[in-house]
Amino acid sequence: QVQLVESGGGLVQAGGSLRLSCVVSGSGFSTNAMTWYRQAPGKQRELVAGITRGGIIKYVDSVRGRWTISRDSAKNTVYLQMNSVKPEDTAVYYCAAGITYSLVSSWGQGTQVTVSS
Repeated sequence: QVQLVESGGGLVQAGGSLRLSCVVSGSGFSTNAMTWYRQAPGKQRELVAGITRGGIIKYVDSVRGRWTISRDSAKNTVYLQMNSVKPEDTAVYYCAAGITYSLVSSWGQGTQVTVSS
């Protein structure tokens, strides 16, 4: 059983930075791909960034160049460094684990990120 616990959300001004963390308990093949999703009010949940055990990284176009996903295997933690945030980045951010980016088998509880203009 994989459990994911996010932290680091909050209120930040546009142009600022925030770092989200996701502590992973449990492991194995089901945590090959670690991803961050987000869901804004009235919108569908979307994949923001993902990283595999092999270091393959994926970003949605809207955050590429601004944000960085990383994983620290020694700490069982996945990070999302969010720089140059924009009001449209406001959403609940979820950490997810799965075999691939889209085959998610475990979700965290979510952490709210609010960007003020």
